[in-house]
Amino acid sequence: MWRCLQDGQKYMKEWPMRKELTPVFPENRVIKTTRFAMKVMPAVAAISVLLQMATYNYQGMPQAMIVALFALSLPLQGLWWLGKRRDTPLPPALAGWYRELHQKITSQGHAMQPLKSQPRYKELAQALSRAFKVDRAALERWF
Repeated sequence: MWRCLQDGQKYMKEWPMRKELTPVFPENRVIKTTRFAMKVMPAVAAISVLLQMATYNYQGMPQAMIVALFALSLPLQGLWWLGKRRDTPLPPALAGWYRELHQKITSQGHAMQPLKSQPRYKELAQALSRAFKVDRAALERWF
């Protein structure tokens, strides 16, 4: 469980947040939502509990605690999804695209990790990040 959440954090850093990728991959939307939830939801949780305490309405405390726990779980859900997605094998069409992209970048003399026979989204994120940094023309064919 913890490893999956840590992988989600790594994937948030690895994935290139480019507008060209938004219509193709859900990662951009999930990452933006998770980052927003990480900033806002702890405050929502605290406010829901503190509001009940400030009004001396302790009968509503169980509902406030449930709201707080739900608010705190939202960023964890995003990180969990990203962690699972990071280790998911690419479908055949994306795996072929990953291989073409990897071959094009390495043929231009740029260093990349060795080509994976069963690439995952993690490797695709690394290849896309590298391609956006060194060779934008390699991506123009698809975007």
